[in-house]
Amino acid sequence: MFYYLFEYLEKLNVPGAGVYQYISFRSAMAVITSLIISLLFGKRIILFLQRKQIGETIRDLGLEGQYAKQGTPSMGGLIILASIIIPTLLFGDLGNVYVILMLVTTFWMGLVGFADDYIKIFRHNKKGLAAKFKILGQVVLGLIVGITMYTSDQVVVRERLPVSETPAQTLEESYRRMDEQDRALQTRDIKSTITTIPFVKNNEFDYAWLVGFLGKHKQQWAWVVFVVMVILIVTAVSNGANMTDGLDGLATGTSAIMGTTLGVLAYLSGNIIYADYLNIMYIPYTGELVIFMSAFIGAAVGFLWYNSYPAQVFMGDTGSLALGGIIAVFAIVIRKELLIPILCGIFLMENLSVVIQVWYFKYTRRKYGAGCRVFRMAPLHHHYQMKGYPEPKIVTRFWIVGILLAVITIVTLKIR
Repeated sequence: MFYYLFEYLEKLNVPGAGVYQYISFRSAMAVITSLIISLLFGKRIILFLQRKQIGETIRDLGLEGQYAKQGTPSMGGLIILASIIIPTLLFGDLGNVYVILMLVTTFWMGLVGFADDYIKIFRHNKKGLAAKFKILGQVVLGLIVGITMYTSDQVVVRERLPVSETPAQTLEESYRRMDEQDRALQTRDIKSTITTIPFVKNNEFDYAWLVGFLGKHKQQWAWVVFVVMVILIVTAVSNGANMTDGLDGLATGTSAIMGTTLGVLAYLSGNIIYADYLNIMYIPYTGELVIFMSAFIGAAVGFLWYNSYPAQVFMGDTGSLALGGIIAVFAIVIRKELLIPILCGIFLMENLSVVIQVWYFKYTRRKYGAGCRVFRMAPLHHHYQMKGYPEPKIVTRFWIVGILLAVITIVTLKIR
């Protein structure tokens, strides 16, 4: 909102109004505002949840200290949602399709998570929202994101043109007037299903390659493959964040690390100078996403103030599903989704630990008549709890691993 106000003031030559055109300034304002909302208003929301007795119900898992969490206010994800949405509305360009997609993602996944928490707390149903409805919500979001990226004119990537593609009538003149470096920078914006692939020399992968056997129709079908991939990624990452939200500060801290990394990648991909210098894909209009991600980081850090051990509030599915959905969609729109297995390695291992545990238990029960387990308990963080590690140590070490994975993700831009 302020973006359009100051744009108008700049046209009137009001001194200082032009500062709002800078992404760095608006990102800083988004972080500050997000922190203020989460820190100052977060406490009031926690007190409100306590008065309404909206507390966590603990299942007996045999874990040390778990009953100390009984009654801790849940649905704190509302703090996160408000701290992301409000600064983005204030400082973001609301005409940018990427910003709109991220706001829709935040609201939609927050709504799905809220429905789950509402059923658990107010309907006293520990199972919450049925798994099929959660998946349906994730699939709907995936369809919205995929179809929007296919249809929107703003969703393009900029590719370099070989000199031979310069219009024939200007080719000779172009050779005379441009040096070799200028020729290399001849570009055009195109609709494409290319994305970034790590550790590969050209650093790009096109989903159209998967349907190359379709010949001239491969590009249209490539978008179908892309939409399916979007659905799978959104479902996997949002569920991974939900699985990770089992210890105080674990999901919040790891999400902040991932968000910071994605913010850096968005800034580089949305800045033509840095993208050219690093020889990475330049994606027009994505620089505006830095404002959104700044609000995301501020929201996560501010919420961590109350969610760190011992937690004064839990985010619930309202927060965890939203965090996972945001990370997934953000990575997709900046064409970095194939980096998710590295960047979101914590979420991946939490998901895999559950899958491996369930599969191996069923397999051994069917083959030997008695089920065996790979881990003492799944998800993975509970395995270390069962081994006697203190909760703060587990969380801190997961954060350290998350930072290492974030560094590796950034390094993939140059190691090919």
